[in-house]
Amino acid sequence: MSFEPFIVTAELPPDIFSWADGLRRAHYPVERNHLEAHVTLFHSLAPSLLAEIKPLLARLAGEFAAPDARITGLMDLGRGTALAIDCPAMLDLRAQIADHFHGALTSQDSHAPRLHITVQNKVTAQEASVLKRQLAVAGVERRFRFAGLGLHLYRGGPWEALGRWSFRGASRGKSGG
Repeated sequence: MSFEPFIVTAELPPDIFSWADGLRRAHYPVERNHLEAHVTLFHSLAPSLLAEIKPLLARLAGEFAAPDARITGLMDLGRGTALAIDCPAMLDLRAQIADHFHGALTSQDSHAPRLHITVQNKVTAQEASVLKRQLAVAGVERRFRFAGLGLHLYRGGPWEALGRWSFRGASRGKSGG
């Protein structure tokens, strides 16, 4: 990539973050694990959008209450494993951000994501299958509320944190979350 794009995340509460990050550290290939556990909303916003991104995220976080979410099970990544998340209110909030940046989104960011936390990736299908069985037995279902929105700068692998805005509003979005 010829430029360093911005990444927008849905921020996890401390207990869920700690648990998911522990799983990621234990199961993600060490040589490839440059990130902590996270939920990506946008993968690649252009650097030219920075002046709009920060005020938009701050405004939306101030208007919205922490959306209710559920880790519903496991997501098969083929050569990896993720924790699947159900959160209609977060997807509604994401859609508002996408509408704001209409025409400036990459193909990947033009489509609503399947919300998830990657625990393991770029391993053999067999390794992924073993982890899925282990996690299925242990149980991964959890209820939580997202804590806020995060902005990061892609740095060729690691991300540089540029801001975090906590949810503090009264509205839970169109779905009633």
